[in-house]
Amino acid sequence: MLITHQILGFTTLAGMVGQAIVGPKLYNDPGNRSLKQTHEALAFAVNTTYSLTALMALFAPPPMIQRDKGVTSIRLHKWLAVVHLSGMIATNILASQLESNPSLKPYHRAAAYTTFASFAAAMLVIKL
Repeated sequence: MLITHQILGFTTLAGMVGQAIVGPKLYNDPGNRSLKQTHEALAFAVNTTYSLTALMALFAPPPMIQRDKGVTSIRLHKWLAVVHLSGMIATNILASQLESNPSLKPYHRAAAYTTFASFAAAMLVIKL
């Protein structure tokens, strides 16, 4: 489960990088149907892999050893998970409202970048 969780995490991060490339282009050319479809397809892929990654973490068996008290890389990873989960929810809610309210674009972008940063940081604290 851990290896699957890690592979899905890297796949999700790659999709987020794709979103970070396509998203700003779509902001600059909102009428471009091809960019919109690409952005939506990437969003579906990121949401799918993110959800599967989260399910792997939620349903993983408990650790066999007692963890140290205090701040550890695992604890940081879990705290950052709360941030990026909140960001994913906010990003998706804001995305669903953009067509009817384009003034939400800066908030959508901020939520997406916060999600990406906290997700990448969660991966880094485990790997370092």
